[in-house]
Amino acid sequence: MNMVDVTVKKMKANLANLITLGNISFGGAAVMATINESYSNAVLFILIAALLDRYDGKVARKYNLESELGKQLDSMSDIISFGVAPAILMYEVTLTDFGSLGMIVAVFYIACGAFRLARFNVTESDGYFTGLPITAAGAILTVSYFFSGWLSPTFFLILFPVLAILMVSNFTLKKV
Repeated sequence: MNMVDVTVKKMKANLANLITLGNISFGGAAVMATINESYSNAVLFILIAALLDRYDGKVARKYNLESELGKQLDSMSDIISFGVAPAILMYEVTLTDFGSLGMIVAVFYIACGAFRLARFNVTESDGYFTGLPITAAGAILTVSYFFSGWLSPTFFLILFPVLAILMVSNFTLKKV
């Protein structure tokens, strides 16, 4: 095996994890953008994280790189990018006027997302998701930003726990 083949093999071996690290990086950037009141950038960063999340698993399967490390790293990335980042964004945009209740609802969403990811990591994959995937919940919450000027803050006070409960519920969805 020549040097180029060895280098290509090493790059392929780390490609899925590098994509996952891109996911968590954009999730972290979304949190920081929200802190700096750059909400449109936060939305963009979360959507880029979702795109990366869509492809890290595909790359891992294509190159037969699935690993326990990759699975755990993916979940850690997902809790930041689709749990914490959307919750902080939409809390800041819609729930701050509710005081402690708004904070409780946002934290409940994050906690349910973490539970959903942990449950996913300890169950056998049978071609189905149990509960709403956190990526979908985070995408719905993030995209709802575009309607925040037209919808009542009370809508968001309800949306957070609805998404949270859907994540921890027991219904199944076929993986695509």
